[in-house]
Amino acid sequence: MGVNEVLLAVDAGNSKTDAAVLAADGTVLGTARGGGFQPPVVGVPTAVDGLAEIVGRAAADAGVPLGFAHVTACLANADLPVEEAALEQELLERGWSPSVRVHNDTFAILRAGLDEPRGVAVVCGAGVNCVGMTPDGRTARFPAIGKISGDWGGGGGLSDEALWFAARAEDGRGEPTELAAALPAHFGRKTMYALIEALHLGMIPQARRHELVPVLFRVATEGDAVALSLVHRMAEEVVALSTVALRRLGLLDEEAPVVLGGSVLAARHPQLEDRLRELLAERAPKAVVRFVTAPPVLGAGLLALDETGAGAWAAERLRGHYAG
Repeated sequence: MGVNEVLLAVDAGNSKTDAAVLAADGTVLGTARGGGFQPPVVGVPTAVDGLAEIVGRAAADAGVPLGFAHVTACLANADLPVEEAALEQELLERGWSPSVRVHNDTFAILRAGLDEPRGVAVVCGAGVNCVGMTPDGRTARFPAIGKISGDWGGGGGLSDEALWFAARAEDGRGEPTELAAALPAHFGRKTMYALIEALHLGMIPQARRHELVPVLFRVATEGDAVALSLVHRMAEEVVALSTVALRRLGLLDEEAPVVLGGSVLAARHPQLEDRLRELLAERAPKAVVRFVTAPPVLGAGLLALDETGAGAWAAERLRGHYAG
């Protein structure tokens, strides 16, 4: 398989994957989209098989055969360096390129929100994660595997906490909260007992639990103390992750961007945003908050350009493509 003078950028999340074939000057030559990337569920080879189909379509759209000067892949579930290394080896064995770099997918969101590879990103979607980078190649990261790695929050965590407090409010073990009525009402149930039963017996799919996060924020907006405490704790977690990452990179005492992304943060809920800005002002006063709305595959493409030594003009061309 020959090597073309083009680059491949991949952003693969749990629910969708985007691939883009780029010229060295940042021009987008071809793209493709497919399903999510879940090696813990299907295994690494099968997950990469799915990736290969999407990459093949992107190459066909670009009018080039498979074979790239460099591949940057930002992949979900590459949470530990050992997992990145295993995925990198699998991609190398596919023969797409002799030059492959795998990152956790959070790095794509980070780079998409930065003018240069310098800063910190917190992503709060289904889960929560934080990464940081500097131009000299240093990074800051967390395992982000769940409770066992000290994580709290994200959409999944917030929905679980809301259910916990609502259940205890209804049966008398906990303090009163409007969540006890609002959560079951969202699913057409009259009580938390009925909602618990429906969730436990699979009458409501597990995947729908994320729908409770907007309900939690609505109840918080209406002044419920329990709901508001959960929103404020999420802000505390975002700020804790941000400040630790900034400190590790030596950026805490100088102006540096803190990029916020993922469905929970991108929704810009006032109670969450106001609290995290207040806490950052206290603990990292020189941090510059940014919300990223660009597609993560842009970040994967910018990383590919960074890793191949492309100039700033190439990055601006790529940004221009995704700006509309």
